[in-house]
Amino acid sequence: MELRHLNLIKTIAEEKGITKSLGKLFLTQSAVSHQLKDIEERIGAKIFYRTKNQWLLTDEGKILYDSAVIILKELNSAMVKVNELREGHTGCLRIATECYTSYHWLPSFLSKMNILYPDLEVKIIIEATHKPLEKLLSNELDVAITSDPATDKSIRYIELFKDEVIAIVQKDNILARKKYLNAPDFSDQTLIIHSYPMETVTVYQHFLKGHQTQPKQVIAIPLTEVALEMVKTGMGIMTLPLWSLKPFVNSHELLQIKIGQKGLIRTHYAAIRQEDSSKKYILDFIENLKEELCNR
Repeated sequence: MELRHLNLIKTIAEEKGITKSLGKLFLTQSAVSHQLKDIEERIGAKIFYRTKNQWLLTDEGKILYDSAVIILKELNSAMVKVNELREGHTGCLRIATECYTSYHWLPSFLSKMNILYPDLEVKIIIEATHKPLEKLLSNELDVAITSDPATDKSIRYIELFKDEVIAIVQKDNILARKKYLNAPDFSDQTLIIHSYPMETVTVYQHFLKGHQTQPKQVIAIPLTEVALEMVKTGMGIMTLPLWSLKPFVNSHELLQIKIGQKGLIRTHYAAIRQEDSSKKYILDFIENLKEELCNR
């Protein structure tokens, strides 16, 4: 039995006959009669008692009518949800970044999104940090924020913003006199990072590794405030995106130095699966995120 058959039974039952049903079914009387006869032949039972003034459901007809009400209601509800997804009003979006410092701007942005899109549920998947593209491809994420795109045709990248990673040194450090740092300058320094592995640390992946240079020592400190205090006491140097320092750096003890003569510039992207490129709620989220980050 097809959905059109259930709709026909429901409409005839509620309109108490064929004549009043024609306008809602958009069929001729002969077409309705033909379809109803076909249904009755399929199930081997009458669906309606035909009287002069109205049509009444048989016991078999009542079973089919009750099922039709439930099924058509559920289908209509499902179509409403599908349309809301297509229009960008609702949905569930899982997001992660490749770097813990990027989470500084997420909470305030998500608060704004909650006001603009109250039915859009956004989940931050912390455990996907450092491997967001891997989690994106395994369908554990919907949006991955990365500055290190992979060459995979199944991923679409949408540029968000550019930033600069700089070195933070104590004012008495020997490096404090330099206008910019070269790779060998790191070889006798303790580099304080947020977390391992080193392949996820921008200064290593995009600067030191290419020059085959290693820091003298590497210490992982996940809290920026604590790490900066260590830099103040001369226990090492840090590298951070310039924008992420605004809430923390307000000390004459610390100096900011460019990395490389031209600076260490990164481009951040929102990565999504190509198959999700038509999902409006995802694209709307990314467009709002891009606007937020560009106006920081």
